[in-house]
Amino acid sequence: MRVNVVSDVHGNARDLARAGDGADALICLGDLVLFLDYADHSRGIFPDLFGTANADRIVELRTARRFEEAREFGRELWAGLGIDQATAIEKAVRRQYAELFAAFPTPTYATYGNVDMPALWPEYARPGTTVLDGERVELGGRVFGFVGGGLRTPMRTPYEISDEEYAAKIEALGEVDVLCSHIPPDVPELTYDTVARRFERGSGALLDAIRRTRPRYALFGHVHQPLARRMRIGATECVNVGHFASTGRPWTMEW
Repeated sequence: MRVNVVSDVHGNARDLARAGDGADALICLGDLVLFLDYADHSRGIFPDLFGTANADRIVELRTARRFEEAREFGRELWAGLGIDQATAIEKAVRRQYAELFAAFPTPTYATYGNVDMPALWPEYARPGTTVLDGERVELGGRVFGFVGGGLRTPMRTPYEISDEEYAAKIEALGEVDVLCSHIPPDVPELTYDTVARRFERGSGALLDAIRRTRPRYALFGHVHQPLARRMRIGATECVNVGHFASTGRPWTMEW
């Protein structure tokens, strides 16, 4: 059995269409939407609406962790645009989802990232794409459990939930062979982004579940340039499957 795994697709539909090549199934760990490319400020929903210069500024503020200033700057831009923010973002996300979901091979098993909009997924998930969140599926005799979304942060991305809600989804999975999530367990080496130079939020509940239930693998993404891409916690191999938007390459597991 061969399964390819991707995370943090962020608009890379071209490579996503080939991500399942040679595999029995594709797993996607979320973050399909590209709101703003921090490596190329001309790409994404934000620069499409406000231009690259304004994207440069908001990245500067966020990178400096001046989140309230970034939000105020964003509010000023939206006010000057004169259109409803939620409507404009949803329209842009729908365009991206139409292209990205069409690129998924069959079968694909997917869960949400923190920048995704789960309410829209049922409209775009075609036959052959199974969306899982707090749910399990068996592939080749192994049980895969999926936990989507992220925890609350000052960034206020679309699918951030409370620690309690996130922990309840993990608890609902029970024991699995492969624990799939968008965010990593709360381990400094796995949550620190060496380019952004900050810690992203990891989950303590994920870490507890790994120690308690001892899955073979814990797979995740979210941290684009982690200090450590993989490490062992007890019997579990923890793997950041990579920033697919930039690499265009899936991570592969075989058994």
